[in-house]
Order: sequence, then structure tokens, then C-alpha cells
Amino acid sequence: MSNPTSTNEGASPAPQNQQPSAQPEAGPSEPRHVNGQTNGTDGDVTMNGEQAPSPDKAEEQAPDLSSIFAARREEEMARKDRSLAEFLVMLDNYKPLIPDEVTEYYLQKSGFDCSDPRLKRLLSLSAQKFISDLSRDAFHFAKLRVNGTAAGRGRPVAQDRNKVVLTMDDLSLALGEHGVNAKKPDYYL
Repeated sequence: MSNPTSTNEGASPAPQNQQPSAQPEAGPSEPRHVNGQTNGTDGDVTMNGEQAPSPDKAEEQAPDLSSIFAARREEEMARKDRSLAEFLVMLDNYKPLIPDEVTEYYLQKSGFDCSDPRLKRLLSLSAQKFISDLSRDAFHFAKLRVNGTAAGRGRPVAQDRNKVVLTMDDLSLALGEHGVNAKKPDYYL
């Protein structure tokens, strides 16, 4: 009877704890085998099943990315132009709180000459928003001042909370937040 582990009767059986040799050394022109995957000599690297392009191939993809970004920028600019055009059309029918005559007077006084009424209304609307923001901030500072000093004076707090008086100090603090210096000098000469 023959031994099932040996193929030749005269050859000695191969030891079982010996592992087959690792993959043969790859030369410079042969592809390398890493984790069962073949990497060519073109410089691509395969890690975790994903192949990263070589620097030469990355440069080929760069124009694609720049064209994508350029297309997105153009779409964004077109959207902004459409929204500006729609806003200017809306200004045709808008009547701001500051009358057009007052806006025109102050624009002429400052040297601004424009015949487009929509632009004048836009400037009037921006002035209205600026005044609204200032008054809201000044009211906030006045409430902080009233709530902070009411408890220390010995008066009932409920009486003073209903009465908020806007002072020049509150307004100058609000103007200071918007970059306008409206404080009086400390000394008059």
C-alpha cells in the first residue's frame, strides 16, 4: 500500500508545519502582489481595496474639478442676479416709511445724483433698517440699565419695569456697536 501523503514512493514527505514561500520577489518590470492585488508599474497604490491615482492622473482630474467649481460659481452668480432683479421689481411697488422726497433731499445734499427711483427706495429701506436696529439696541440697553439700577434704589421693581426712558447714553452705546462714535467729550474747553 502506498502512503496517501506522498506522491513519490521514494521521496520523503514534506513537513506539514512548513508554509509555502511568500510571493516571489518582483523585479522592476514585473507587477507587485500586495494582499492578493496586483499593482502595476504605473505608480498606482492600492490600500484597503481602493486605488489612489498617481500624481500624473491627479493632474488630469484637476481641470474637471475646476470646471465643476466654475460651473457652480456661474450658477450661484446667475441665482444672485435673478434674486436681485426680482428684488428691484418688488421695489417698484414698495412705499418706504421714509418718504422719497426726504431721501432725495439728503441724497442731493450729500452729492449723490441718481435718476432711478428703485435705487433711492433701496437706500431709504437701508436707512430705515439702520434706524430700526439702532432703536432696538438702544431699547435693549435702556432695559438693562433700568433692571440693573431698580433693585438698588429701594423702589419697588414692578413700578420701574413698566417705565423705560431712552437716554443719550443708551443711544450712544447702540451707535457704538454700529461703529458710530456719538459720545460727548469729557471736558469742554
